[in-house]
Amino acid sequence: MPDPPHAATWRFALPHTTAAVPLARALIRNTLADIGAPVDGDTAELLTAELVANAVRHTTGDEPIELVVELVPTGGWQVEVHDQDPNPPGGLDSLGRPEGPRMPERLAEGGRGLLLIRTLSADAGYRPTPYGKAVWFVLPPTED
Repeated sequence: MPDPPHAATWRFALPHTTAAVPLARALIRNTLADIGAPVDGDTAELLTAELVANAVRHTTGDEPIELVVELVPTGGWQVEVHDQDPNPPGGLDSLGRPEGPRMPERLAEGGRGLLLIRTLSADAGYRPTPYGKAVWFVLPPTED
């Protein structure tokens, strides 16, 4: 399936370290603020941080992670995190869509990232890329 057309795209290379998480939060916050994006910036930061943290935690190597922020023609925002691991992220079905509502173990330290993404985004999933995969979410424009 081809990628949907996008009106504007910003790409950022991030280190494959935990330092990428606060860097990604700052990049998404500043990018959306600089262009006056009508989107919930707090949600964008939170979900971006979850995707970047998952890419750092669950993939190996030292190749950079790429953060891609795209304005889609409908006025929404798609955020993708690209990594070099072709394996699908856990919690996604065979079509790359988040599985149904699954609650993590009550006392588990992790396992809530994809739940947050499923709950707070308009759409989410993953797709293979020539160099690994992209995990993404979409936020709709906010009402004025």
